[in-house]
Amino acid sequence: METSLAMNTLLFLGVAIIMVPLARKFGLSSVIGYIAGGIIIGPYVLKLTGRNVNDIMHASEFGVIMLLFLVGLELEPRKFWDMRKKIVGLGLTQMLLTISLLFLVFMIFGWRLDKAIAIAMCFALSSTAIVLQTLQEKNNLKTLAGEASFSTLLFQDIAVIPILAILPLIAHYKTRDHDNEIQVLIQTLPEWMQFATVILGVIVLILLGRYVFVPFLRYVSKSGMAELLTASSLFLVIGVSELMVAIGMSPALGAFLAGVMLANSEFRHELEAQIDPFKGLLLAVFFVSVGSTMNFNIIQEDPLFIFGTAFIVLIIKFIVLFSIGKFFKIDTSQSLFYAFALSQVGEFAFVLINYSSNLYLISPELNAQMMAVTAITMCITPFLLIINDKLITPKFIKEIPDAENDFNILDGSIRQKKIIIVGFGHFGSTVGRLLKANKISATVLDRDSDRVKLLRSYGFKVYYGDATKIPTLRAAGIEDAEILVLCLDDADDNKFIADLVREQYPKVKIFVRAKNRIDAYNYLNNGINNIYRETLGTAVDMAVDVLHESGMRKYAARRLGQRFMAIDKESIRKLAKAEEDDEIHLFTTKEILQREEELLAYDNLNFENKQWEDSSNDEEDQADK
Repeated sequence: METSLAMNTLLFLGVAIIMVPLARKFGLSSVIGYIAGGIIIGPYVLKLTGRNVNDIMHASEFGVIMLLFLVGLELEPRKFWDMRKKIVGLGLTQMLLTISLLFLVFMIFGWRLDKAIAIAMCFALSSTAIVLQTLQEKNNLKTLAGEASFSTLLFQDIAVIPILAILPLIAHYKTRDHDNEIQVLIQTLPEWMQFATVILGVIVLILLGRYVFVPFLRYVSKSGMAELLTASSLFLVIGVSELMVAIGMSPALGAFLAGVMLANSEFRHELEAQIDPFKGLLLAVFFVSVGSTMNFNIIQEDPLFIFGTAFIVLIIKFIVLFSIGKFFKIDTSQSLFYAFALSQVGEFAFVLINYSSNLYLISPELNAQMMAVTAITMCITPFLLIINDKLITPKFIKEIPDAENDFNILDGSIRQKKIIIVGFGHFGSTVGRLLKANKISATVLDRDSDRVKLLRSYGFKVYYGDATKIPTLRAAGIEDAEILVLCLDDADDNKFIADLVREQYPKVKIFVRAKNRIDAYNYLNNGINNIYRETLGTAVDMAVDVLHESGMRKYAARRLGQRFMAIDKESIRKLAKAEEDDEIHLFTTKEILQREEELLAYDNLNFENKQWEDSSNDEEDQADK
């Protein structure tokens, strides 16, 4: 049955809508639902798809690119640099050991040397799409196994570059097909110039991220049109991917680096919110296309060889990955998850195997068989993870680190921020300053790009984003947040967000700014009790209550609030004198903020040393409760 590209896309989306909820109902991963749906509508079952399946698969591979861009946004450059030893250690060890063992096995089977090394390199890669999607679904990205998986996958993306260079050398043949799937514009240059071009491309990307991307997004955000920011987000991802392809690098790796470059920008959460729907849609189509490309005719012709090869690949990769996990002192349960998660062959193998065929390294028949092996390993992985979760992990449950003390490869012991502040004007910044002065971090959202830029120059971690949209709140971490502080100037927006969060995330405790008594009545009638009407005093009261909710004793928090108000009144006089000179104002503000922190820290230390929290204060704390 021959169908158009649009009809194939319609079928893919339709089967995803039907199969994924069904899979989730039975407690299975959404990846299983996507792949099973693809098999059902594919050319070897219901035969609803036509020849355009591969075209759809190539287009949907852009979902992997967007996924890596979003992962990059979560990883600041400093943390990325701190990870370098883990990336090289885990990734290089996995690649070398896997290629060596697979090569030896294929040679034992009697394969030619060039064919054995080519397939071994293709099969050493794992599926970025499946692994990262699974880690996100299970909320395991911040675990030891999650960080180890991410480090290994990142190195594999980097390793694609030398693999592309090695394959033609093995074949002693340069492809004459300039329209093949690997478009490398620098192949005609000398090898030393190719390397220099890659380095230059990365440097250009870093400079673009710092001096072009952020000013460009600030310019677009001033239009106030959300659709333009969406278009800008897609423009950046596609543009960076094409730049990486032009210099011979993986587009997914380029997108990841672009994300890292923007991780410190104020637009981080807004970019996540804008791109996430496109990423999810394209990944869904990609997984369905994996299922639809499984060639059951090839499997039927020699099932023993194909399933035997798939089994050997899974076993070898599992042993290598588990051994590496233990060597790097990852506990047994986490090492098992790491091994099960990355034991499959990755999506990039589809491209590399075809490339090897174009170089005459493998025959068309073996090409089809290796494609089937790749798809089978990808389909099996979700079931292996279910077996691990249901049968194996419970036996090691005592070894799983506590969430509070779980070592994190990226930055020591990282825990999701629990406080989100929406709106950082005069009211919200008062709350934020008091929290910051007491070393309590919060994710801050504001939709005034000029204000965000100014506050970031003062040292605040403020992000641009419209909190009235659920995707923006999700990107800021509302699903894991415990406290939401609403301080927008627009009372209607505060009410809208409060109602939205109460409906979607009822466990989140809401602290809200009220304009007047009417607003207060409305919030009380809707079950929101933490209401603060607009004055400096009520803003400080809000901050005091948030400090108490975060774990500080009530009396200590109130005393710090009073001290903060005294310091703030003194600072107003200093800032008023410097108002006319922007540079002096900026310097004075930074100085005052630093002084606030020092005074409050000293005051807090004094407070503890003198043991002012006596029994009378304990009684007051109890009364407050």
